[in-house]
Amino acid sequence: MKVIIGSDHGGFDLKEVLKNYIKTLGHEVTDYGTYSKEPVDYPDIAFLVAGTVSKEPGSLGIVIDGAGCGSAITANKVPGIRASACYDCFTAWNSRAHNDVNVLTLGSRVTGEELIKRIVSTWLSTEFEGGRHSRRVAKIMDVERKYFKG
Repeated sequence: MKVIIGSDHGGFDLKEVLKNYIKTLGHEVTDYGTYSKEPVDYPDIAFLVAGTVSKEPGSLGIVIDGAGCGSAITANKVPGIRASACYDCFTAWNSRAHNDVNVLTLGSRVTGEELIKRIVSTWLSTEFEGGRHSRRVAKIMDVERKYFKG
């Protein structure tokens, strides 16, 4: 699977660790920055990652900032994106299995590296279950279409 990854300066170190980790899981990784610890605004990175995922069916995105919340909010503004901040393996599994989330956001300041690796592994290995969840995801996307002005 193709994984688009990005971070702000606060998530830079963790992004570098996760790039290598994701490759060991057998996935292709594309890095959308930031490429140093110089300050950058997380909405810019979240928008780049989400925009690419929305245009590349089958790809998934991961964005790391300090808490994960701001990047999820930003990514969810991009049509076709369902982003979720996850802080444990259950929410990572649930976000993919029940919500067909295509962008995972992580908080480098709230979750340790080893747990984040388990979250990422769970998230990447979980398939959307479909069934009754398809109807619910369709309703989420209906809300997006109702308010999208593009």
